[in-house]
Amino acid sequence: MISISVKQNIAAKPSQVRDILLEHEHLCRFFNARFLLIKAQNEGQISGGTGSIRQISMLGGKFQERIISADDKQISYQIIGDKPVAQHRGDIYFHSNNNSPEPSTAPITEITYNISCKGPWWVPEFILGYLIKKDITQALKKLASHFKSAAL
Repeated sequence: MISISVKQNIAAKPSQVRDILLEHEHLCRFFNARFLLIKAQNEGQISGGTGSIRQISMLGGKFQERIISADDKQISYQIIGDKPVAQHRGDIYFHSNNNSPEPSTAPITEITYNISCKGPWWVPEFILGYLIKKDITQALKKLASHFKSAAL
């Protein structure tokens, strides 16, 4: 089983980070893939949240992910089926680091992005883990830059 955890500070409120990560069809700004929303969220849920299903196209393949839950503290999702990896689960946690007594201090959200999955038997886990971690790290840096440039 592969387990990955990546952290990144973002100059935004947790709800802002959550909202941008639930804009499924615009995630290509951060991730090296194309996203297509194929089922909207369940009734009464936040936009793009619980119940949403998105199709991901990358490296010539397509697969689907389902949003299990989404709120100001986290987004959880899983790949539907066992391709390209099995038993995939992604959990993105948002923690506000705004302990400053000064109201002028810009909000900071620490993101912890955890992924667990099983790769195909023919791909060594350390290689697949390295590639997934590299992609997530790059995406979170792009996300941080997005909010940094939006604040300017």
